[in-house]
Amino acid sequence: MKRNLLPFFGLLFCFPMFSQSVSYTVFDEILFYDGYAATVDHPVPDGVIRHRNDLYATKLTDEQLASLGSDVTVNVIVKAACDNYDRIGNVNLAFVPKGQTTYDPDDVQRIEIGRFITPFMNKNIMPNQVPYTYSLNNLSRIFKDPEITSLYDIWAELEIFGVPYAANTQVAGCAGRNDVFYGTLEFVSSGNSAWDNPYTALYPLSMKVNLNNYQEGATDQVGTTVRTITFETEETIYAAKFYLITSNHGANQGGEEYIRRWHYVNFNGTQVLSYRPGGLSCEPFRMYNTQANGIYGQNPQSPAWWASWNNWCPGDVIPVRTIDLGTLEPGTHTFVLSVPAAQFVDQQGYIPVSLYLQGTYSEAFAGVENPAETTFSIYPNPVSDVFYIESQETLKEVVVFDVVGQQVIKTSDDQINTTDLQSGIYFVQVEFENAQKAVRKIIKK
Repeated sequence: MKRNLLPFFGLLFCFPMFSQSVSYTVFDEILFYDGYAATVDHPVPDGVIRHRNDLYATKLTDEQLASLGSDVTVNVIVKAACDNYDRIGNVNLAFVPKGQTTYDPDDVQRIEIGRFITPFMNKNIMPNQVPYTYSLNNLSRIFKDPEITSLYDIWAELEIFGVPYAANTQVAGCAGRNDVFYGTLEFVSSGNSAWDNPYTALYPLSMKVNLNNYQEGATDQVGTTVRTITFETEETIYAAKFYLITSNHGANQGGEEYIRRWHYVNFNGTQVLSYRPGGLSCEPFRMYNTQANGIYGQNPQSPAWWASWNNWCPGDVIPVRTIDLGTLEPGTHTFVLSVPAAQFVDQQGYIPVSLYLQGTYSEAFAGVENPAETTFSIYPNPVSDVFYIESQETLKEVVVFDVVGQQVIKTSDDQINTTDLQSGIYFVQVEFENAQKAVRKIIKK
């Protein structure tokens, strides 16, 4: 998502400083259907779009985005209907041109923010639901960027693929049914909901694009498992990070689900990450796997046994891997993911790859991670000449930037004279002796 260089003049904001916890249930036990079947026409809640049987979307309102703070947690609950197998699910954000009432998922920029695997659940045996939790504070920078939210509506998507065929015969009460799972999605947030975080750099680069070694377009060259993504940046990006999600699938004999392979990430010709998915015990998720299956036997297994073969656990999240890049200069960049040992026996299996790049276009904003800890006020705002900073914490430094990121004032005084500044919008970075930083917006009359 390239930055639009239009300035923010003409936008008016209010800046009360407060910290509170809020939560929004985006989807409440919404029912998913057979992912292979034609899309059903059953009613949906107001404001919800059913794109497919496995994909729902709803717009996050301006009020919701405004109230979300600097700490963001995403919770998902999946409840069993008539699919008793382990399936893939995910949470996404879609960036839809402002004001549209619907959209085609293939025609807008989207990022996957969380992925999970359902357990083997029999809806008639308790527990018949499983929770998943993600700490995703980086989303606050997206939600609080006035340029992104002025150009796009941000839609939340919940996607759970399932099929009912086994449950139709194996689970009592599922004969003839094509509903598979209930899904609940919740955003929970705390911290300063009034903070401003402009200049966010966001590049959606891959959205669940399959990687394997046997299909044209699923690899750089058939016979290898390599995915190359090339992209351009026009400005310097500070505190740049990749957010990468991969999971290995293929349940056939010798399939990629059951063999842990080394994954290698190269960026601009340098290896920046290597990892083997899995390696953790799946015993903590045994309680959710209430349907007899080929993964969990009758007795608990040792961590070493699980680590010897499993890539993920039914009932667990898939990790979101972050890759710190530091400062990224403008130009052409190349991301390469390779899994050289992958075999994809009988030309089955795949690795869905999701990737986005996030950072900031302003060096001054790169180190502001959580502005919620220190309470302070800036007044008056709008300001004619002098504004004041009031806090119980000891002030260390105040830096004022204009809308293009140029420093115009630097001081350690709590009284800042803006007489020499032109009218317009400015950003005030405040640092305290306790190492906390925060950014506010002011209007110079």
